[in-house]
Amino acid sequence: MTVSATAHRSAVDPGDDRLAAELGRVLGTIASPASTAADVSVAEFDRIVAGVDASHVLLTPAAVVTPRSLEQVAAVLRFAADAGLGVTVRSGGTSLSGQASTEGILLDTRTAFRRIQPEAGGERVRVQPGATVRQVNARLLRHGRKLGPDPASEIAATVGGVIANNSSGMACGTHHNSYRTLASLTFALPSGTIVDTSAPDAARRLADAEPALHAGLARLRDLVRDRADLRAEIERQYRGKNTMGYGLNSFLDFTEPVEILAHLMVGSEGTLGFVAEAVFDTVPIASSIATALVVFPTLDAATGILPVLVETGAATLELMDAASLRVIQADPAASGIIDDVVIDGHAALLVEYHGRDDDDLAEQLALAGAALAAAGAPALDVTRDPTERARLWHFRKGLYAAIAGARRPCTTALLEDIAVPVEQLAATCASLQTLFERHGYADAVIFGHAKDGNIHFLLTEDFTAADAIARQERFTEELVDLVLGAGGTLKAEHGTGRIMAPFVERQFGAELYAVMREVKALCDPAGVLNPGVLLTDSPTAHLEHLKLTPEVESEVDRCVECGYCEPVCPSKDVTITPRQRIAVRRARAAAKAAGDTDLDARLAAAEEYASVETCAADGMCQTACPVMINTGDLVRRLREQEANAPTRTIAAGLAKIWGPVTRGAALALTAAKAVPPIAAAASAAGRAVLGADVVPQWTADLPRGGAKRAHASAATGDAVFFSACVGSMFGPADDGIGAASAFRLLCDRAGVELVTPDGIDGLCCGTPWKSKGLTAGYATAIEKTVRALLAASDGGRLPIVCDNSSCTEGLVHALENVGELDGAPVSLRIVDAVDFAAERLLPALDVGERLDSLALHPTCSSTRLGSNDHLRQLANAVAVDAVVPDAWGCCAFAGDRGMLHPELTASATATEAAELAERDFDAHASCNRTCEIGMTRATGEPYVHILELLERATR
Repeated sequence: MTVSATAHRSAVDPGDDRLAAELGRVLGTIASPASTAADVSVAEFDRIVAGVDASHVLLTPAAVVTPRSLEQVAAVLRFAADAGLGVTVRSGGTSLSGQASTEGILLDTRTAFRRIQPEAGGERVRVQPGATVRQVNARLLRHGRKLGPDPASEIAATVGGVIANNSSGMACGTHHNSYRTLASLTFALPSGTIVDTSAPDAARRLADAEPALHAGLARLRDLVRDRADLRAEIERQYRGKNTMGYGLNSFLDFTEPVEILAHLMVGSEGTLGFVAEAVFDTVPIASSIATALVVFPTLDAATGILPVLVETGAATLELMDAASLRVIQADPAASGIIDDVVIDGHAALLVEYHGRDDDDLAEQLALAGAALAAAGAPALDVTRDPTERARLWHFRKGLYAAIAGARRPCTTALLEDIAVPVEQLAATCASLQTLFERHGYADAVIFGHAKDGNIHFLLTEDFTAADAIARQERFTEELVDLVLGAGGTLKAEHGTGRIMAPFVERQFGAELYAVMREVKALCDPAGVLNPGVLLTDSPTAHLEHLKLTPEVESEVDRCVECGYCEPVCPSKDVTITPRQRIAVRRARAAAKAAGDTDLDARLAAAEEYASVETCAADGMCQTACPVMINTGDLVRRLREQEANAPTRTIAAGLAKIWGPVTRGAALALTAAKAVPPIAAAASAAGRAVLGADVVPQWTADLPRGGAKRAHASAATGDAVFFSACVGSMFGPADDGIGAASAFRLLCDRAGVELVTPDGIDGLCCGTPWKSKGLTAGYATAIEKTVRALLAASDGGRLPIVCDNSSCTEGLVHALENVGELDGAPVSLRIVDAVDFAAERLLPALDVGERLDSLALHPTCSSTRLGSNDHLRQLANAVAVDAVVPDAWGCCAFAGDRGMLHPELTASATATEAAELAERDFDAHASCNRTCEIGMTRATGEPYVHILELLERATR
């Protein structure tokens, strides 16, 4: 076994400054208004965080380049060819077979290649490689269309990766995958030649620019077409899902070399060229859908019924074995679905039928029900409720990461992906279980797209164990024999990568493998693009550079580095993402274990700004994470460790005098409005002396201070109103009355009596302390607040309503930390004002004239609280056209974080602001005061609380 069998996260070479300078010069020759010096980095920190992906392979790049245009990519490819360096293109980093890892130049396309443009009424979509599948489908939704490929990782999987791997998914099969739905492609070859297959003269241009490539593809086309045996073998290989090697079916499906080349690019895993833009034919969203989870007593029973269900025309048949079902039972989001099943060898199928209309769906369901009954299988208990269907798909889409997240500490998750003819699936699954038992993989899990005979299985391995790599080698050899013996493919949709590259020739035979080798030589004669991926000279490539996962911290250890968190992270374009924050922690742990204190110190220094200071700690990562990791918890703990004793003491003291503090802040904001130059100069001076992470930056767009929170109150009423202190510090927009006043007026109109807690001006949910990791001050603040709320609510009898979503969430967390007072349990019901207004107030109000249009910004807290449906309900009540931008995301103002680091909010809101600028709106609304300030700053439009608009509409 080679020395590189395992990859230590701290094994990173010093950066090559000469390479950085050369790459900077190359980018500089291509004008781009968005280019910066940071577009090229050889810093250890940047290379470590960029090198991690979802696979069990780990390679650290020599340089990370963020190109801003196709021309810059082409220039880098030409430079790499001349310099003899490898180049790997990377986007979402959700690939599972090692194809996004490199020791060469890593091109990160996440930032500059995200454009999405529906065409022909949504029947086609033009999209760049950095856009995620979910983002594209959000733009297509209004047209009733979607992309054909539907990978489970759609939240983070980008179009670039979908094309590179010929991704399919749960419903699309081979009919609507990337290969079949591709209309045209724009790509750069390693020579720097740019090809646009939509151009009328694309064929001639390719022949003129790349005559050897054009002629070679024509020759290979004729070779395989003229040989009946080769033609038959290609047809056999591609009768179902198959992403092993290059897509040789291109030579049979297309005649023109330019179209052959375009379709060879699909599934080529970045080894033939860089895809800059694709046009896809989209598919209609079924108007009538029914979903059911059918539980079977054994895996054999579930796989045995598959041919029957396939015949009924099921759109999806997702298989889950007993281990998968145990993970689902443990997921709080799956409560009530299979709680009553005592799992003992059980398996399940997630079955879905798509109908053109209700009658068509009913006909399909009747056929399926009769077929199952005739086969003696469990009945099909379907749901058509969108919420319940979403719950069923929630745990299926996050199943891989959820299972992997439950693995033992210090182990690495390995996910394999095979396909066999459906009629062979039952026997193959049985043989797989035998293999697991023989090789000691007792915790292996089987799940996947059973309709296509495509299953995934997950193993966990501690690669530091003495026999681990040898065991993996023995297992893989038997797996290859098993799958190929069943007439299957070793990769169905995850791509060949490095993991199965040594076995491509065994699957296809020597002659077709030689065709693949020639395709690579024609397109990339210097071997620049993704060397070692898809084709390899190393028979042990699948056993090299295996990722080690050191035990670090509770928030870190469950992470499988799937990347699902990255698209929702507000700091992703200004510094790093949750996955990358965790990668740094693991690299530092590895450095400490290796005794490399210098590397640890350098990473710690870089971590301070990129990881700690610019994390919004908004919890949005947790909403996307299949194992519910909130990286904000980690960051808050790091902030606590860094806070010095005087800071902690002062913070704890402020919690005791919060009323005067908030009034002082309000008066300071009002005074600043009167003397803007002085205020700006004072904040700038303070930041220069004390630090940008300590002193907020005052800007002219900040509002005046707000009013006191104290308010006349009856002794009892219908609800307790906890008006947030943020509304007292920051006053309303110039033409607004503020959320608190609006809520009181609405309650008065609806006949709802409110109770104000005693000492409200000195109460706080604790978020200002919690967000900074100041635990003593946090404990003081929340105990004081919970005591007051317990008294005001008559011991918890009345609901407690808060008018700012982040503060509502803060109160929920406060109760999690104050479970009892004076030895007695505390039980309070916290409700956001948005939910209370939608459920209790709106039915009792008369809404007058509605706005024509409204731009609506949900917040990270309204998302985590589950309030967004009610937020939209209120918006629709006050506006004819209430629009949540497709590019909506957390604004990252995060209390004072947007004032400490304005660049964080500017980056987080840039895409949403650009989308909003495309049209005019009558009003702009959100449900949290600091988010309203952040969005006002981003758009130049005054954002108000949705309750203020409801109050105006019901006067």
